[in-house]
Amino acid sequence: MTTLELEQVEIMPARIRVASILRKAILAGEFQSGQKLSLTELGKNLGVSRTPVREALQMLASEGLVELRMNRTAVVKKIDTKFIMDHYEMRILLECEAVVRATNNQMDTSFLDAQQQRILQKINELTQDEYVAYNQVLHTTIWKAANNQKLYNFLMDLWNGPSIGRTTKATDHRLKSIEEHGEIIHFIQARNPEKAKQAMDKHIRRSMHNILESYNFN
Repeated sequence: MTTLELEQVEIMPARIRVASILRKAILAGEFQSGQKLSLTELGKNLGVSRTPVREALQMLASEGLVELRMNRTAVVKKIDTKFIMDHYEMRILLECEAVVRATNNQMDTSFLDAQQQRILQKINELTQDEYVAYNQVLHTTIWKAANNQKLYNFLMDLWNGPSIGRTTKATDHRLKSIEEHGEIIHFIQARNPEKAKQAMDKHIRRSMHNILESYNFN
């Protein structure tokens, strides 16, 4: 994504980006229950200062994903499939409402159309970073078009990025997600809020199953 394109969307704050990476890793079982997370090591690995890492861990602690310790560490708490399903069901409820509102607000989809075509043209050379950025843009642009700041903030706090997990090939997930994104955009363009809602529900529900399969793989 070019600098010009990035300027057209709201970039997630560092704490949100860090929280989304850690949240997905915990939900997918990449971090195990009882594992210690060092604030310093996380900052080094993610290429950010300790401040956004500290803020991200505080967010995760409020969600029940980690327990904060006094020595600049956090311990991953035990979660179960119900916890994962609850998380994604909240995303489904809120993202479906957001896409309905965006459609009813006659959202201009020209920017998303351009992003979709750009991604499709370079699908064989697409990097993970490019896909992550594209995926974020698609969702956050719809949230913004819903025109409800509280809804936008709640969705930002739930964001966990692409839900690939460890049992799905990244390339397969990208192709399916891009196809689903195209369906969502199509129904927004068609001013069909119910179909847009159904497409969003299917999209996030598939992500949930990816993460559940990864969690059960442990």
